[in-house]
Amino acid sequence: MTEDHRNAGEQEREVELILRIKSGDLMALEHLFKRYQRPLYQTALGITHDAELAEEIVQDCFYRLYRYAGRLDESLPLAPWLYRVLINLCYSRLKRRRFWSEPFHKLAGRLRAGPGSAPEHIVERREVHELVRETLRELSAHHRAVLVLHYFQDYSVAEIAEILQCSEGTVKSRLHHARRLLKQRLSKELDLFANAFSNQF
Repeated sequence: MTEDHRNAGEQEREVELILRIKSGDLMALEHLFKRYQRPLYQTALGITHDAELAEEIVQDCFYRLYRYAGRLDESLPLAPWLYRVLINLCYSRLKRRRFWSEPFHKLAGRLRAGPGSAPEHIVERREVHELVRETLRELSAHHRAVLVLHYFQDYSVAEIAEILQCSEGTVKSRLHHARRLLKQRLSKELDLFANAFSNQF
């Protein structure tokens, strides 16, 4: 089966599930929950940095899917709608919470677990992760949302613009701002390290 046929089959299955949800079928909702739970949770976690809150937001997202299913256009892909609802929920929850409960190196390990994420490698990169965490603190939730969607969920600029209902220029601007801030912080830290090293000799 080709990739196009597989995608078409998944889209047809999704349409069927949405129609069943519209008729009140909770089993259909559970199927979609299992399909999207992980990427949605990773996205919410990346924006909120709070595992418990991320779980609550995902659950709330699917509650809204069930509640507002009747308003959905089943001819359109479901994923952009889910991410839009999820990110708006993240924004509203973050307005009530002004602290970050988890170091970035732990968050990064959860989001990008892989062969290079063994404990010794994480320890090696701890200072960089700490710097990234501090940089993320300086960014708004809107900027963090763009970064998570782009770097962790692999969405394109155009797809992010659709999800966030903003222009591609806005998405590019937020990505540029975040990258520039991180580059500035990294350059500053590298200069400090170089100076400290040279002073030893």
